[in-house]
Amino acid sequence: MANPGRLNMKEFINSKEKKQLYVNQMFSKIAPRYDLVTALLSYGQDRRWKKKLVQWTDVQPHHTILDLACGTGDITFMLAKMVSTGRVVGVDITPGMIEIASRKKQQLGINGIEFEVGDITRLEFHANTFDRITVGYGVRNVPDIACLLSEVFRMLKPGGRFLSLDFAKPVNPFYCRAYLGYLTVMGSLLGWVMHGDPDVYRYISESLKLYPAQHGVQILMDKAGFEDTGYLVFGGGIIAINYGRKPSAP
Repeated sequence: MANPGRLNMKEFINSKEKKQLYVNQMFSKIAPRYDLVTALLSYGQDRRWKKKLVQWTDVQPHHTILDLACGTGDITFMLAKMVSTGRVVGVDITPGMIEIASRKKQQLGINGIEFEVGDITRLEFHANTFDRITVGYGVRNVPDIACLLSEVFRMLKPGGRFLSLDFAKPVNPFYCRAYLGYLTVMGSLLGWVMHGDPDVYRYISESLKLYPAQHGVQILMDKAGFEDTGYLVFGGGIIAINYGRKPSAP
């Protein structure tokens, strides 16, 4: 008998109207084991990719920074260590993630960070507020990427930079199929072992099939008004950092 509380993954992630419901339920379930699974699926490379994102963000001590889909706060904490007189805000739609990030903040004793629950496509921050906006593994999960990029563009100060770390698609078709196969098999196995639900982490490969990936995100950023857009790829194209800048005021 089907679990009445379990949503049909393919039905929900293929719909802009329903995808957010599935993502909210999934991340609420995996929050306590999110850090562990991320490390396992990436063979421990996840932290190195996040450090590379922070390096490319070019943070200055006085900057005001917004970290979207902050999860348990890994990128937020790295950014905060580079800010002395500025401010760092981490936002995530999952209360469980923010609870874990807030506990980490207390344990680490890091000041200058604020964590809050919020939908990253509909935030109440004023326009032209942030010098830098980052997101780790978040663009792929929103129902409407163009809407998110429009919101990011609005919140950035003129000359401010946006950077996104996410799964990517290798250009080589054979490597791409092998990569998606790995994510499907390993994701299903981890989901079954840890949650009794193979769809929990198989979602990664299924969402990636629908995702425009690094090149498509760059095109969407260009359409949103960003300039100097581009991307870096790692692992032969399995992970990418998209970047761009809001034009400076005339």
